[in-house]
Amino acid sequence: MVHKLETMQGKPYFSAGGKPFFWLGDTAWLLFTRLSEQDAYAYLKNRSEKGFNVIQATLVHYLSDKNGGDAVLFKQDEPEAQRYWEHCDRVIDMAAELGLYMALLPSWGSLVRDGSLNIGNVDKYGRFLADRYKDRDNVIWLLGGDIKGDGHEEYYNRLASILKSANPDRLIGYHPFGRCSSSLWFNDAPWLDFHMFQSGHRRYDQCSMGAWDDTANIMSLYGEDNWRYVQHDREAGSRPVIDGEPSYEGIPQGLHDPTQPYWTARDVRRYAYWSVLAGAAGHTYGHNAIMQFYDPAGGYKGAYGVRECWREAVDHPGAGQMRWLKQLVEKVDFTNGHAADELVVGGQREKHERVAVLAGESFLLCYSFSGKPFTLDVKQYRGMRLRLMDPATGEFSRPETIASDSFDYVPAASSSENPDVVVVIG
Repeated sequence: MVHKLETMQGKPYFSAGGKPFFWLGDTAWLLFTRLSEQDAYAYLKNRSEKGFNVIQATLVHYLSDKNGGDAVLFKQDEPEAQRYWEHCDRVIDMAAELGLYMALLPSWGSLVRDGSLNIGNVDKYGRFLADRYKDRDNVIWLLGGDIKGDGHEEYYNRLASILKSANPDRLIGYHPFGRCSSSLWFNDAPWLDFHMFQSGHRRYDQCSMGAWDDTANIMSLYGEDNWRYVQHDREAGSRPVIDGEPSYEGIPQGLHDPTQPYWTARDVRRYAYWSVLAGAAGHTYGHNAIMQFYDPAGGYKGAYGVRECWREAVDHPGAGQMRWLKQLVEKVDFTNGHAADELVVGGQREKHERVAVLAGESFLLCYSFSGKPFTLDVKQYRGMRLRLMDPATGEFSRPETIASDSFDYVPAASSSENPDVVVVIG
C-alpha cells in the first residue's frame, strides 16, 4: 500500500501520508519491455527489501521492440497492444503492493526527438495514459527521457497539461539529457513539481570530451560535482531536487568506452551522499545491467560494455548500501537541515576531497569520500553523541560525547579499501 506522494508546502522535500518522504529510486528503464511478470515481481521485491521506494521505468522505449511498436502508442485497441498495456498495469499494481512508487516515462526521449511523438499526436497518447492511470496512487509522471527540452517545450507542456488535468495531484518531473537539469527549460512551468538532473557518467577529466552527447551549458562543466546541480536548482526555487541519473554501478567511466575503468559501489555512494547532504530530496541509484535488464540468454545485445546478467547485478553491493543513507536521513529532522560547508574547519575542499555536511539544530551528517583527516566545528553540538558509520556496511563505531568545540577525524589504519566515512551527530 502507498500513500499519495506530495511536495511539502514551503520546503523542497516530499511527503506521503503526512510524513516526510525520502526518495530512494532505482533505474529500471526497460522493466516493462524486457521482463516477464514473474521476473518483474522478483526484481521489485528485491528492491523493496533493499529499501528502495521509487522505480524509474519507461512505458514505451522503442517502437521496434516486441511490445507491438506504434500500435502501443496509437492503436491501443489492437490485441497485441492490449496485452502489453495489461502487462504494464499488472506490474504497476505489483509495485504498489510492495510499497513502491512508479516514476513512469510515457516514452523515451528519442521518440520525441525523431518525431514519432509530436504535437499532432500528443493528445491521443496523453489522454490514453491520463485516463488509464488516473486512479493509481503509486504513479509519478516523469517526462523527457535523456532529452534536452530545447525545441520540444510545446510537446512536453501539452503532455503535462493533459496528465495534470486528469489528476491535478499526480506529481510530474522531467528526466533530462546528461549534465543538464529540468530547470534549464521548465523552471517556470506550472506543471513541474520537482527538479531532476542527470549528473551523468563522466569523470572530471572527461567533462569536455567532444563526443556526440556533449552539451553546451554551465552545468556540463560540473563533472562529478553532482552537489552543484542541487545547489543550482535549490537556488532556482523551492521545488524538491533529485539526481535522477548519476554514474551507474558497473558502467564504464565516460559511458561509451569499455576500455575505461568501471564505476564501483564506492563511487555510487559518493554521488548519493554528496547530493543528499547538499539538500536533495532523495537520490536515484542505477546499475548498468539492471537499467537495461541485460540477460546473455535473452536474445538481445547488451549496451555500454555491460558485463553481468541483471539477475546477478540486483545483489551487487552498491544497491544494498543505499539503505544506510536512507536510514540515516530518516532518523533525523532532515527537512529542516541545510548544507553547512561553513562547519568544515579550514574551508571546504575540492573534488574527491570534498567534506559534505548537512546540519540541523539537533543533528549533523558529514561524509568524506577520501577519508583523509579533517576537522569539524561542532560547538553547537557539545554534549551530544557522535558516532562514525561505515557507508559500505552500515556499522557504527562506539559513541562518544562531544566535549569540545571541534572534532578531528583521523582515519584508522585499516580503512584503505573503503576509506569513505560518515560522521553522525544526533
